[in-house]
Amino acid sequence: MSSPADMTGGPELNHPRVIVTRPEREAMAWAQALRALGVDSETLPLIEIAGLSEASGLVQAWQAGAHHLAVMFVSANAVRFFMAAQPEGLAVPNCRAWSTGPGTRAALLASGWPEGLIDSPDEKAAQFDSEALWTLVAGQVQAAVAEAVRAQPSVLIVRGADAQGQVAGRDWLAQQLESEGLQVFQAVAYVRQAPELTPEQCQRAHQAMTDGSWWLFSSSEAAQHLLQACPDLPLSQARALATHPRIAQRLLASGWGRVDTVPAGLAAQAESIKSLA
Repeated sequence: MSSPADMTGGPELNHPRVIVTRPEREAMAWAQALRALGVDSETLPLIEIAGLSEASGLVQAWQAGAHHLAVMFVSANAVRFFMAAQPEGLAVPNCRAWSTGPGTRAALLASGWPEGLIDSPDEKAAQFDSEALWTLVAGQVQAAVAEAVRAQPSVLIVRGADAQGQVAGRDWLAQQLESEGLQVFQAVAYVRQAPELTPEQCQRAHQAMTDGSWWLFSSSEAAQHLLQACPDLPLSQARALATHPRIAQRLLASGWGRVDTVPAGLAAQAESIKSLA
């Protein structure tokens, strides 16, 4: 978790204080960006990202990559682990790359995926999710199906799995693609698991239930991990921010006392947070 020393050297910070719960790499970058925009923030990563013990599935996905209409990446981590498994001698697939948000798009650009082949919601989009992506790519999909003569068009979805190896995340986009007549293949690139919180982190979590802090969740899985690590938290007294209505609903159903929805985009999110009463 970040310390007060992390807050120096930037603009004057405004309350309320926000606890960023993303995986550590993303949490640190997000908290730093919020502080630069005047939002008092710290990190308590509640999702741990780990590589696969055996990556043959990713190698096979690479070998078939050029045959797909598109490769859809669910997160920046999906991009990083997929690109890390690139077999020697194989180029980046010459197909569309789909992402649901600017972080994933930035990871694709950093990995060398041609900018002209990337489809992603605008940074000012109201939501970064499968539905927002679908509005951009539905035309591609329908055109590919209409033009197909021999082979059925396909999309590869690169995503994470939970600690038990089960595919993590929603299947809405896969179902949508299949209903349009596409084949959908899945490739697991990494594992999302619960971190082991230190006694100090659990103590801070208890304090944050009642000290006016706002917990920022971009995944309901992070909230589940918090309760697994600290099962006796007084949630009814706590305040949470959710970046999507589905996450907000799950938090309320779990017993969080107050849950507000904030934009997923950084700048709009910072403004929303600063307006909280």
